[in-house]
Amino acid sequence: MLSRHQDPIIAIATAPGRGAVGIVRVSGKGLKRWVGHLLGRSLRSREATYLPFDDAQGSPIDQGLALFFPGPHSFTGEDVLELQAHGGPVVLQLLLARCLESAAEIDTVTGQGYLPAMRIAQPGEFSERAFLNDKIDLAQAEAIADLIDASTEAAARSATQSLSGAFSREVHAMRDGLIHLRMLVEATLDFPEEEIDFLQKSDARGQLTGLQHALQSVMQRAAQGALLREGITVVIAGQPNAGKSSLLNALAGAELAIVTPVAGTTRDKVQQTIQIEGVPIHVVDTAGLRPSDDDVEKIGIARAWEAIEGADAVLFLHDLTRLNAIDYIAVDAAITSAIAEKLSKNVPVIDVWNKVDAVPTAALPPRGVALSAMTGAGLDQLRRLLLETAGWQAPTGGTFIARERHMQALRRVDAHLGMATLHLAVQDQSLDLLAEELRLGQNALSEITGEFTSDDLLGVIFSQFCIGK
Repeated sequence: MLSRHQDPIIAIATAPGRGAVGIVRVSGKGLKRWVGHLLGRSLRSREATYLPFDDAQGSPIDQGLALFFPGPHSFTGEDVLELQAHGGPVVLQLLLARCLESAAEIDTVTGQGYLPAMRIAQPGEFSERAFLNDKIDLAQAEAIADLIDASTEAAARSATQSLSGAFSREVHAMRDGLIHLRMLVEATLDFPEEEIDFLQKSDARGQLTGLQHALQSVMQRAAQGALLREGITVVIAGQPNAGKSSLLNALAGAELAIVTPVAGTTRDKVQQTIQIEGVPIHVVDTAGLRPSDDDVEKIGIARAWEAIEGADAVLFLHDLTRLNAIDYIAVDAAITSAIAEKLSKNVPVIDVWNKVDAVPTAALPPRGVALSAMTGAGLDQLRRLLLETAGWQAPTGGTFIARERHMQALRRVDAHLGMATLHLAVQDQSLDLLAEELRLGQNALSEITGEFTSDDLLGVIFSQFCIGK
């Protein structure tokens, strides 16, 4: 551990603003004596005690509950004190200041301060200490932040799965399987004169195939978890008055964007996150695309193209009532070509034909989705198509919340196991290479749980947490 990990840390653990209850949290080694000094009495372990919180002169700041969790049986693995007071920002700041002040006060018997210099915790530092003290692994620590940030019920449930250790247990099971395979390979390398073929006798090929099947299952469930965490960004594009803002409002179920018959009403991006079966869909309404001499409208159109370039999927909205207008058709064709030039081939463009309520059914185009943003007809079909475009498949075994770094690590494991399979097929010439691929696969798995990682990665991960957690 770094020297900063030895300091007692303190933070207000509740969100800023007024509330019924606010919490000040302290973590450090050897807090028991200081707690007695701060509160004027000792506390029973893991038992809430109602008492006054006094300042240095003995005047009450507030009254509330104090809980003391001696290490290692606490969230961080260190001694933890939580003060639960009324949730006013001034009250909590006074409590925090009193804790810092009392930690520096001199013991008249020894001439020493009650604690080493206590300091304000950095974002995520309580969770970081829980990780460093082996209370949780790195995947579980990340799940804490993902649970706090969850934007849908499904994402919250998946984060809870990961926090409970479900994802980590799958990773550990695969890691243990790789370790066992490595042991067999090393035994074969170390005892070449023995007549026993350790790999064949232990069915190493079957074990490796089983690991690959388990990995594919974990990757599929983790990919769905990553989708629940990140969602996809869907940009609505098209000419003015095609009904883009109406479609955003219909999908969101609220009047978010201004809708008028005047072409060019939308001048800037309007974004709203909706959820379909728990999957976050970040829908972006944009300015209508057309040639324009209006300086303000040009800025809106430029921002629309920026949004299109950053999209995971584009809904190209067409106005069914104007399909016979030559000028309209020409602009639509130009937009189609421009989108094709700007987007990667992997980004789908979905043709959406709006105002189906105003045209005969026989006039509907053969491709895409026909709907009415006004009446809601066809919206369910569009929602299903968006889920399909996102790649959502509700896993039968539940999902884990997952991050891109987890997916990258799992993809590396998949590649190493693939190479290991090739080397195992010609084991007489490739046992050293087989052992190396298995080692690299094990290291990639260990990166997920933090058993094989760098301090730089830890700094990046925990800096994204909220203060006090």
